[in-house]
Amino acid sequence: MSQATYNKMWTDAQKDLDIQLQREREAFLQPEKDLVKVFKMLATSYIKYMQIFRNLETAYDRLVHRQKRAVIRQVLDGVIGRILEVKKEMVELEKSEFHYIDNILEDLKLLPEELEVPIPRYFIKEKLEVLQEREKILDELLLSTGLQTQKPAKAMTLEEAIQVIQVAERARQGRCRAAFMKKIYLEGKREKQTKLQVPMGPNPDDAATCIQKVWRGYIQRKTTEKMREQEKIFLGMSLPPYLKTRSVSQMNAGQVNALQGEAQERHDKDIKDKLRETEGLDIQETLQNQIGQCFIECRHIVGKFPDYPTKEAGGSTAIFSQKTPEQVVAELAAKEEVALQKKDQKEKKEKEKEKAKGKTPQKAGKKEEDEGWKMAPSNFLSIIEEGNNQYKVVWQNRDEGWDFLQDHDLELIKEEKREEVEEEIRVQVDELMLQKLEDLTLAVDGEMSSKQKKGRKSEKNKKTTRKKIPEMEKDLTPDRTIDSLYRELVEEGLLIKAKAVNLSDYVGEYSYLGTTLHQAEVEPMPSLADVRQLIALYGILPLGSQTVHEKAPVVKALLLAGPAGVGKKMLVHAICTETGANLFNLSASNIAGKYPGNNSLQMMLHMVLKVAKQLQPSVVWIGDTEEIFSKAVKGEEEMSPRRLANMLPKFLKALKAQDRVLLVGTTTRPFDANLKPLCRAYQKIILIPRPDYASRFVLWKHIILQNGGVITDLLNISCLAKVSDGFTQGHIVQAVQAVLSELRLLQMPRKPLRTAEFTSSLARQDPVYKEEEETFKAWYAKTPLGKARIRALAKSEQAGKGKTKGENKEKRKN
Repeated sequence: MSQATYNKMWTDAQKDLDIQLQREREAFLQPEKDLVKVFKMLATSYIKYMQIFRNLETAYDRLVHRQKRAVIRQVLDGVIGRILEVKKEMVELEKSEFHYIDNILEDLKLLPEELEVPIPRYFIKEKLEVLQEREKILDELLLSTGLQTQKPAKAMTLEEAIQVIQVAERARQGRCRAAFMKKIYLEGKREKQTKLQVPMGPNPDDAATCIQKVWRGYIQRKTTEKMREQEKIFLGMSLPPYLKTRSVSQMNAGQVNALQGEAQERHDKDIKDKLRETEGLDIQETLQNQIGQCFIECRHIVGKFPDYPTKEAGGSTAIFSQKTPEQVVAELAAKEEVALQKKDQKEKKEKEKEKAKGKTPQKAGKKEEDEGWKMAPSNFLSIIEEGNNQYKVVWQNRDEGWDFLQDHDLELIKEEKREEVEEEIRVQVDELMLQKLEDLTLAVDGEMSSKQKKGRKSEKNKKTTRKKIPEMEKDLTPDRTIDSLYRELVEEGLLIKAKAVNLSDYVGEYSYLGTTLHQAEVEPMPSLADVRQLIALYGILPLGSQTVHEKAPVVKALLLAGPAGVGKKMLVHAICTETGANLFNLSASNIAGKYPGNNSLQMMLHMVLKVAKQLQPSVVWIGDTEEIFSKAVKGEEEMSPRRLANMLPKFLKALKAQDRVLLVGTTTRPFDANLKPLCRAYQKIILIPRPDYASRFVLWKHIILQNGGVITDLLNISCLAKVSDGFTQGHIVQAVQAVLSELRLLQMPRKPLRTAEFTSSLARQDPVYKEEEETFKAWYAKTPLGKARIRALAKSEQAGKGKTKGENKEKRKN
């Protein structure tokens, strides 16, 4: 598709976003008592934001225009953060991580696929070179330590693959042509032997006419192709020759990435240098005149020259930026008045608190209930509105008829670079004007500047207050580099290589009966598609974007609980693959025998935390986490896995908002662990169930095709999905791999696959029985969110009974 198509996609997304922001201003600002209506509003906003997110992500990935991509990126980060905020409100309202909104999708005439969370491609693209270099270093370390026996197969690029195919195809064509020419040569030789007289050649005039005909046709075809190409370039359907990449193979996938890089770097250096040469002296002279005039006016009004701000305070921009001396004096007076008012308010509040100590605090809760639900303040609406306003001011009505290339806007680049040049010159001007201020102070007042007077006094008066640094935030390895720590963690097997698995490989269908069961007062089990959404929302999106992670609702730890074979480890590897994160393995089986004692354990966690922060994003994985929080003590105290349980809260406390580090635990027996410390460590708990019928149907089909099988009429996928009730994804994969051996794949053309082959292989495995699933449900009901969900359901039942009683009384009266 052309750049015009993606420009239109961006325009449509901005229009939808503007409408959505207007709806939020009208709906979310006023308190609402009807919680059903509130949930419908939140769910509708969630779906709309998801659609906008999908369109913005596609436009950002495919557009080449540098300034447009910058605006889209700002809005895109804001929309991602807003989705996470709306999701948090939905969880707090329903007291459940899983929501069933198929009735709202039906009202909006949308498919369930609209709820699929898209993974932004820029998570990997923007740091592809760094990730490739890091992967190469990790492979070398694993080979040198013997942890990886076979050398990893080097991934062939698209260009190399096409080159190999071209070589083979040309060789084949050469052999065919040689055989054909040999045949012609033998036929000609045979004809020469049979014919006694050689026929005369054609007339020279006829030969010349034939050559002219062929040549003129060739020239006309070339001219027509050239005109057609120029027309495509003019219409924006093709790119100019100097923007084309080196080979045709890169025109599909790599073309846009190369163009984005070229467009971003082409004019930056030249424009900045030209601006510095042409406008640098004028900017410097203007700044000096403004600052000098401000000195004189301040001296005239206040009676003394002002103190020059330091570099940390912003230099001349702190006081003199678009402010007159009168405004500066007025601001100082206003600040003093505000400080006095704050003191008076604090004193009043303290007195009120003392009076209110004896009173019961029940009134506040009643007031909140009477007011109803109200949306929490957002950290991302300001970002979205700023990007939306920038689009309206700069791009909405901009005439781009002249910009055929759609790669950059020269005037906008000049405005950006002019600000950078002005800041660079301002630093030099500050140094000159500081010296000038000191000279003026000596000449006019006969005094030294206030900084020179108070320099030594301020140093004496400074009190060195030492704050207590938490254990995990102390730098226990100040003399070691990140490379040495990285190497040690790899050698100890704590830093491992993540498997190349995408989140889309976690196959599962949506639950189409969720709302129906919910209305029948039956709590439905979540589907695999719901699990996939939560992993994207809580794991991938915050780790991939720094802006989102800093301002969105923080999720530091995530627990994946479920029977063996439901894909918990696969989801951990998918988080790392989609975000390019490092994977640290702190499972009980992996750290057994390593770093004995509390001091060594603290050193290990410090190294993991230091490397994870430095090379973020990072995922710290604890497999079989129930062993760490187990009720029964196993082994010696120094080597017991339980020693990690006491350090995990300190580890999580050391993670700040700017640290893109996620702790992920997986467990197959969560009921063997102490519930309180487990729930205290893991902020979010996701219960992964067995796959339902719809998911099993899709799984059988996907796995058979993935392993080289062919589905025919003799293979009944629906029957396999019904028979495999109770079996997990792992069981299905093992059954398919056991059947589709190399010999069976060779026999498939004459002996198609049958249903009985897979059922007999599946029968050799033990399923997940209903009792085990009920045990997981009972355990989840004891978690904080599970208890809150039970209380919410009980309240809704009581409210429903109260309504029915009232209706019956009215009927009796009538």
